[in-house]
Amino acid sequence: MEKPVTLTEKRPVTVKPEASRLRRFNDWFHLWVGIASGIPVIIISLTGALLVFEHEILEMSRSWWKVEIPADATPLPPSVIRSRVAEQLPEMKVRRLWYYGEGRPVKITPDNSDSLIFVSPYTGRVLALEDHENVFEFIEEGHFHLWLPDKIGTQVVSWSTAVFFFLLVTGMVLWWPKKWSGRDVKQAFTIKWKARFKRINYDLHNVLGFYTLSLAVIMAFTGLMMGFAFFNKSVLKMLGGQDGSPEVTVIDDGPETVPATLEGKVDHIWKLVTTEMGEFEKDQISIHFPKEDGKFIYACTDMYHGTWRELYFDIHTLALLSTSQSKIAEDTPANWLRRSNFSLHVGAFGGLLTKWLFFFASLVCATLPVTGFYIWWGKRRKKPGKKGGTRLRTVKGR
Repeated sequence: MEKPVTLTEKRPVTVKPEASRLRRFNDWFHLWVGIASGIPVIIISLTGALLVFEHEILEMSRSWWKVEIPADATPLPPSVIRSRVAEQLPEMKVRRLWYYGEGRPVKITPDNSDSLIFVSPYTGRVLALEDHENVFEFIEEGHFHLWLPDKIGTQVVSWSTAVFFFLLVTGMVLWWPKKWSGRDVKQAFTIKWKARFKRINYDLHNVLGFYTLSLAVIMAFTGLMMGFAFFNKSVLKMLGGQDGSPEVTVIDDGPETVPATLEGKVDHIWKLVTTEMGEFEKDQISIHFPKEDGKFIYACTDMYHGTWRELYFDIHTLALLSTSQSKIAEDTPANWLRRSNFSLHVGAFGGLLTKWLFFFASLVCATLPVTGFYIWWGKRRKKPGKKGGTRLRTVKGR
């Protein structure tokens, strides 16, 4: 009886060309540097997502936030608000007031207390006393310092943001389809939900990373503007920014008749800004009584979609000084970016729509280190024998 004949057939397998040094470095950087910066990026992203809706959450948590508007009532000027608060809380030194607009309170930040005072703009009645430190103070500490000492934490956050910015670039290189054919394009833009978890995780990392790339770049770039003074100055200089002149000049004369008292001067500025100078949300204004040795009266207006306009008035003549900001639409590109950086960072520039987009983008950014690590871990556990090379097939004869 003949023995079975075993035939061994060699089937050549196409060997992928070796990647370039630049591509290998890109892969190495994206993997190892991404793993090293993973935890800070997760914390920064999650806390950033919460801070996007900080003001909305605080407003909803305050039962007294919506103020009843008496019939034919108008907001009281700063001097009257200050005097009425002094009657109720004589120990508080009231100097800085923030009017939040119609039907909302005035916030007062006393010089000698950590408490915030909220009063009715129509009656001057104190509505609430609130500790300056709340849960969002804790979240901000994590976002800006990772709950570390300020100097150390700021550096860690800044450099982690810089690393994340470059990871976005290297990630785009890894995502880029090798061929823009139907299958490759579909894999690059869609998540295969019916696949195994390993494939779903891969798609979550690549596909969601791509869709949030532009928003993540904006968040990282504006974060770098906040974290590194040299980067901030370099970008603004490229846009034509110049250092401010130390000489303060008058750019608009004050009124012909100047009120005799400081209270009268502050009230005049308040009325001028809320009726004439303000462009957006005119009834929202922050105004300060100057310190004893102060040389100007400060007011802030046009607080709209995360931007604002600061104004400085001479304390004697009430003339508008050159240290004031112009209307944002009329400002230089460098000053526009300087004033809009915060708005771009939190997604406030387009209202609630962009805030929601930035909120979800921040959540996706928090998942990228996790899904990326799982991809790497899965490759480490990959069984041997699945790599390219010569595959042997054994055929048994009869």
